[in-house]
Amino acid sequence: MATFVLVQGGNLSTDTWNRLAGRADYPPGGLLGGAYWDGTVAALGAHGHRAFAPTLKDEHTTGLSGHIQQIYSLFAGNSLRDVILVGHSYGGMIITGVAAAIPERIRRLVYLDAALPDPGQSLFDLFALAGRDPLSFTGLEPAKAYIEKIEFDPRNIEAIPKTYILCTKSEFRIVTGLAKQKIDAERKGWTYQELPSSHVPMADMPGELVRILLDIAER
Repeated sequence: MATFVLVQGGNLSTDTWNRLAGRADYPPGGLLGGAYWDGTVAALGAHGHRAFAPTLKDEHTTGLSGHIQQIYSLFAGNSLRDVILVGHSYGGMIITGVAAAIPERIRRLVYLDAALPDPGQSLFDLFALAGRDPLSFTGLEPAKAYIEKIEFDPRNIEAIPKTYILCTKSEFRIVTGLAKQKIDAERKGWTYQELPSSHVPMADMPGELVRILLDIAER
């Protein structure tokens, strides 16, 4: 049995929530935060794995460091070890910070079409590097979580195996494209996969996403 912690991204559009809510494996109404992982959690559980998908605290009142602390507290409160830590979109910022703080508890990092920061960068900094305004491009407001810069020692995560899953039809490609460049430069310790999905594969290609995660659990 593997243990997964699935970390959500930032705000999803109404259209995305509607696509999720229209699926039989999601409850009607009330889809908030970590709930967009519900189908993934159920599928992993059906294969004998344990998965946690917490809802992050409000991004306007809680910064990136607060979200990192929230996931750290989940680990501490449930005595989690040997965890496959998955971050979607903005969640890539969070899992990087968590892994740098407690590398001994992480089995693998999985960046799902996610931001891949260097020390001293915020999510909005990554948009700026790509030459795009996040508000006009994605509708993301400059919330506290998205403008706070991450501070971590990259040496702490060097030895952790890492997987990057790039969604090739992603609306977030300007940021994930930067991540791909970084992976190509580093190479060591990375595995790389592509999924012909939008930025939200748990809505568009849920079965394929689960198969990738199940394969990761077997490594």
